[in-house]
Amino acid sequence: MKTFRQPERKMMKKNIIGLILCAYFSTLPAWSATEKTTPATTQKSTTPPKTTTPSKQPTNPQNTPAKPAAVLDSVRKKIQTKDIAASAYLVMDMQSRQILASKNADKKIEPAALTQLMTAYLVFQALNEGKIKPEQELTVSEHAWQSEGSRMFLMKEKPVAVRELVLGLIVSSGNDAAITLAEAISGSEEAFVEQMNAQAAKLGMVDTHFANATGVSADNHLSTANDLVTLAGALSRDFPDYYKIFAEKSFSYHGITQPNRNLLLYRDSYVDGLKAGYSQNAGYHLIASSHRNGRRVISVLLGAASTEARATESSKLLNYALQQFDTFKLYDANQAVMSVRVYKGNKGKVQLGFLNDAYATLPYGVTDFSTELETEQPLLPPIKKGQVLGTLKLKKGDKVLTQMPIVALYDVSNAGFLGKIWGSLGLWWHELFD
Repeated sequence: MKTFRQPERKMMKKNIIGLILCAYFSTLPAWSATEKTTPATTQKSTTPPKTTTPSKQPTNPQNTPAKPAAVLDSVRKKIQTKDIAASAYLVMDMQSRQILASKNADKKIEPAALTQLMTAYLVFQALNEGKIKPEQELTVSEHAWQSEGSRMFLMKEKPVAVRELVLGLIVSSGNDAAITLAEAISGSEEAFVEQMNAQAAKLGMVDTHFANATGVSADNHLSTANDLVTLAGALSRDFPDYYKIFAEKSFSYHGITQPNRNLLLYRDSYVDGLKAGYSQNAGYHLIASSHRNGRRVISVLLGAASTEARATESSKLLNYALQQFDTFKLYDANQAVMSVRVYKGNKGKVQLGFLNDAYATLPYGVTDFSTELETEQPLLPPIKKGQVLGTLKLKKGDKVLTQMPIVALYDVSNAGFLGKIWGSLGLWWHELFD
């Protein structure tokens, strides 16, 4: 054992006293902000948390989008440059929330009747909250009766049931139905549009602005493929009981039968939605949803040349996603993937994982891969449940297949006085040697 000379003992004693004083002052309110300014570094786990062979048993969708897989870029280019004739498109696996192919996904385009998906979202919400009821009869205003564009041919001042209006909105893209429902829920179409924009912001549709409830062309009435797939996913997640309405192939009202304009409903038994649209400025749109072999895939196609083209090109996207990729579960909701050290907290470690079942989508035939966890170090409290603390990467060799944010599974608050002293010593040691 090394023997310290007297001057060395004095120096070590001073260092320890200094650390204790620093820990004491760190407990005072005036110094609390300095803990959060401690520089963070990215640390990779030396032992992968899990090596997985994929199964084929997906069930529920994730809510947090995963970043596109770097290794899929060459595969995506085959679709982006050759196959899909549209101004913008994307296709997403709804379990993993991975975008499998895209082009101009952030380009702002008139959404036309795709607008009515947000109208439907607020209508379903109002039904669940009891603000309106399916058999409740609403009176058609002159504003609704005079609406331009697609209609379900409502008659002015004649009562019509909410149930029929919902079918007229979804199947027939009835602008008169959209306005009648909007007025019943919010008092006026203008007030309803405010709710539409508020809900869009809540869902994270950052590039969307609505000017009406119908989709009729208007200044600053715009959306993107990225935002529209977010809306489509929210409909399937939040209103599963109403989602089946989007698969209705026709609707009759007042002796007039109108077919659903989504041609894929007639051609592919796995397709169960979602909405078609058209504007003279933007062209032909289609959001298509397919549920096959336990997977749900949604495509958004904007600016096709015709009704036939939007159906054909959307079918290509859906088949590409379903035939070229597999989706499998990585971790259960709230399953601890790894524990990470926390300094100055009331808990010494925090478990990391996912608040929802975590899925990954990989090219068909990829059966082995490794996982790598990157976290910000050092971790200091307060830490909130659901707070993103790192990134989980799936890798094959040096190539990243996909990656997703990983979160804290519970809260960690500040430690008491003695805990902070001990935590400060540990942090000093960490910064000195790590």
